[in-house]
Amino acid sequence: MTTLSVNINKIATLRNARGGNMPDILKVAKDCERYGADGITVHPRPDERHIRYQDVLDLKPVLHTEFNIEGYPSEAFIALVNKVKPAQVTLVPDPPGVLTSNAGWDTIQHGHFLSNVIAGFKSAGIRTSIFIETDEKMIRNAAKTGADRVELYTEAFAREYHDDPEAAVKPFREAAGIAHESGLGLNAGHDLNLTNLRYFYQNVPYLLEVSIGHALICDALYYGLENTIQMYLRQLK
Repeated sequence: MTTLSVNINKIATLRNARGGNMPDILKVAKDCERYGADGITVHPRPDERHIRYQDVLDLKPVLHTEFNIEGYPSEAFIALVNKVKPAQVTLVPDPPGVLTSNAGWDTIQHGHFLSNVIAGFKSAGIRTSIFIETDEKMIRNAAKTGADRVELYTEAFAREYHDDPEAAVKPFREAAGIAHESGLGLNAGHDLNLTNLRYFYQNVPYLLEVSIGHALICDALYYGLENTIQMYLRQLK
């Protein structure tokens, strides 16, 4: 079974545009769970331009599904994750000012750093995942860091899907096999949507979780949040 974790960053972006508490992040997260989401994902960044650190603290006690916190493992981020103790932390190599995640980790160059960070999280009982591209060496070295899973960065698949679906998915199918062979669980995310998700799901084995935010929230403007979550869940069956 592949689970759907809904990233609610864009809800926080909308709230922050006007100040106040509309829309209410906690209510939206609980509604996503009520509508069928298997988990909630947030990605707090240093400038707190969408999800704020306080949001993360406030979300933990009200959630009943898996809580996944993404981000670059700065000292502040590590302290936040250790305080919240989510089900999963996904390490992303974002520089401070980046608009959105746009690359996976170099697990060779940063292997020692990642190993130390992951050891700390695992000692706290937190499942760890590394945001990564489809390069075989990077996946095999991800396993050496002690990570539990990798999250495949799927922007390239989404970009190339319309021109040649099979060519677009092939590197990801091969990467899934390498991850499985290396003892790593497999997640995926970035630019997956109602057009390409089913094809990805049907052609990439061992897929445990997809994390989707931007496209899902955009679709919810037209279809409504409850209906949209159900539509995404149907792509994973």
